[in-house]
Amino acid sequence: MHDLGAGFGYLIKGQRWMARHGRSYGFGLLPGLVTLVLYAAALVGLALWGEDFVSWATPFADDWASPWLGLFRGFLTAVLFALALLLSVLTFTAVTLLVGQPFYENLSEQVDRDVSPDGTAPESGLPLWREIWISARDSLRILVRALFWAILLFALGFIPVAGQTVVPVAGFMVTGFFLTEELTAVALQRRRVDVRARLAILRHHKRMVWGFGTPLALAFLVPFVAVFLMPGAVAGATLMARELLGEDFKEDGADAAQDGEISAGSVPPRLPQSP
Repeated sequence: MHDLGAGFGYLIKGQRWMARHGRSYGFGLLPGLVTLVLYAAALVGLALWGEDFVSWATPFADDWASPWLGLFRGFLTAVLFALALLLSVLTFTAVTLLVGQPFYENLSEQVDRDVSPDGTAPESGLPLWREIWISARDSLRILVRALFWAILLFALGFIPVAGQTVVPVAGFMVTGFFLTEELTAVALQRRRVDVRARLAILRHHKRMVWGFGTPLALAFLVPFVAVFLMPGAVAGATLMARELLGEDFKEDGADAAQDGEISAGSVPPRLPQSP
């Protein structure tokens, strides 16, 4: 329970940090607003033409008698829209971070400088285009993993009782894990921590990750909330990344990733151990 509370605490600390830095907050809202407009347009289009798409994709059912034709295609249309909503939740963070890469890099650096004892922030030393390419590549890898879990959980959702109780809870926990990965990646990429190492670190601290990401996943279900929470989520994820790497907030913390990219087989020497 302590790790769950610690993860949630970083989510709150990130929002508090943004509340104290109003100018940075306004700057950090822009990528989320752009992504929200794109996603809203896609979902509205699906709501308007989803039924037509299902009809086109199921010509074998054209001769079915009523009410089976309507029930079958109505069910598929509902499933299609539900999957689109789930995919939106899973990918909104990744797309927003990709669209707002320069914005959130700057925001994360501000947080690092603010809490660092010497007032500095780790830098990757890579050109912007290279950072964007790495971010897009890693986000695609994470998306493939997230889609696998989404399909698996969707299939398990048809199991009586468990599909309506256990599976939704597991779905939010999985979503929270991948949200946290995408958010902490902003700070960890600047430290040259590759995607396999990030996943290894987060798996080692699953309860803290769930405490941070699961409430955020729930909040992101509320329209527009994701846009307003995103800047604070990036700030909180930066603070949590410092702890995961063992960097002291008040004393000079050694940054194991500054001299080279951390591989999946290595663990920062001061990485805190889960109880």
